[in-house]
Amino acid sequence: MLDHLDHTLRSRPERPAVLTATRTGAPRVRATRGELAELADAFAAALHARGLRAGDTVGVAVRPGPRALAVLLALWRLGLRGAVLDPGAGPDVLRARLALARPALVLADAAAQAVAGWARPLARRARLALPDLAELGPVATVGPRLPGCAPALDLGAPRRGVPAPGNGDGLDGDADAVIVFTSGTTSLPRAVVHTRASLAAGMSTVSALFDARGDRPVLGGTFFVLVPSLARGAAVALPAGNSRVLARQLRRLRPEDTYLTPPRLRDALGAGARFHGRVWTGSAPAGAGLLERVRAAGAAEAWGVYALTELFPAAAVEAREKSAFEEAGESGDLVGAPLPGVLAEPDGSGQLLLSGPAARHRYLGEEPDPWVRTGDRARLDGAGRIVLEGRSKDMVLRRAENIYPGLYEPALHVPGVELAVLVGIPAGDGDERLVAVVQPRRGADERALRAALSEPVRRMGTARPDALLLARIPLSGRSRKPDRAATAALAARRLGPAR
Repeated sequence: MLDHLDHTLRSRPERPAVLTATRTGAPRVRATRGELAELADAFAAALHARGLRAGDTVGVAVRPGPRALAVLLALWRLGLRGAVLDPGAGPDVLRARLALARPALVLADAAAQAVAGWARPLARRARLALPDLAELGPVATVGPRLPGCAPALDLGAPRRGVPAPGNGDGLDGDADAVIVFTSGTTSLPRAVVHTRASLAAGMSTVSALFDARGDRPVLGGTFFVLVPSLARGAAVALPAGNSRVLARQLRRLRPEDTYLTPPRLRDALGAGARFHGRVWTGSAPAGAGLLERVRAAGAAEAWGVYALTELFPAAAVEAREKSAFEEAGESGDLVGAPLPGVLAEPDGSGQLLLSGPAARHRYLGEEPDPWVRTGDRARLDGAGRIVLEGRSKDMVLRRAENIYPGLYEPALHVPGVELAVLVGIPAGDGDERLVAVVQPRRGADERALRAALSEPVRRMGTARPDALLLARIPLSGRSRKPDRAATAALAARRLGPAR
């Protein structure tokens, strides 16, 4: 698909490729298709001139957008392996994992170099941190260079001898394409390695889901949205960072497909956003209540996508199907039927295993394994759909009883609830207290909300929480998932020691 994208960008170079928004929400062209192709050519020539060849590793610390996409296209063309240096992964993790694959070069924009340097104290407050990039390898600046930045990548390098665009088929599909750091599967963060074949398979699955058309824009900022949409000829709008501006952007753009994480969706709804066409969300839990709010705000369809760094995407479910599941009184979180090519089965302990063409090849430094161990407890219902029952490591032990929060959390999402999690806090002698931490929707009446929660709490039986706390739930990571450790610490501080 990346080879096809390169061809598509050159076929109509004058057409918009990447859009941003003004303060009024009006679309503004950030890059045309021709500009993206030209930038990818310049990056490929610069990397080739530095002596990088197929199989070499390049660290990438560039914010999502046209430059980052052009870097990806250049790496793909040359057969280089990109290691995504996510500031949310933490410097110690990056150092330890990249010791197994030291980058021949680190490409970083000025913002990433600031996070790793003079702005480190400010970035740490936002839970962002990078090691000194020079520790990882030689550094070159991508984009505007500020004082103190590494030398700029030479975009005037000669292009003679550089592999031509679209020659990706000449490279081995089993060759490594990208390394992504994750803490989503085990307590010890790992580096996920995708091959050219698995990366292409994942993007093809997304393309089939979105079915984007060239005459309608798509709103979303991830590579798995950008690449398939642009390959089909559709312009992609990067979501505005400010929620009110995002609401105006949605009103002006009226995208046929929108992809936002659940926290961004909640913020947009809070700002009065109206939707159009299909809305997709993933990377963090999205209950039926949130999806139905999106439909009530104008979306024709609202989809929750179940995906992991190791396999993107794995399953999808539309709001009405998810609501019907919950209304039928079923337990657990329905995330939908496995997408074409995806195999799903629980192991002996109930942990969900996934496999398929889009599955990662291996973890860096480990042997290949066709099965992804998700860390999610799950079952397959009679229709073969995946129903999550909580994270294996999130189990709470109370009075010798194992309680899996994912089985009960959906019941807490009554009207007026923005987010809800169940966490365990120490109760002495190795036991735990079970606490329901509920984040009210803006403007919700807290007394009425407690009354509305009384019935679903009563129905939890032996998993009934010891305490109900109304509070804002801390989020963490790239996808802004609920941070259970931070939430448990918050509950322990607010509730005090057990009596």
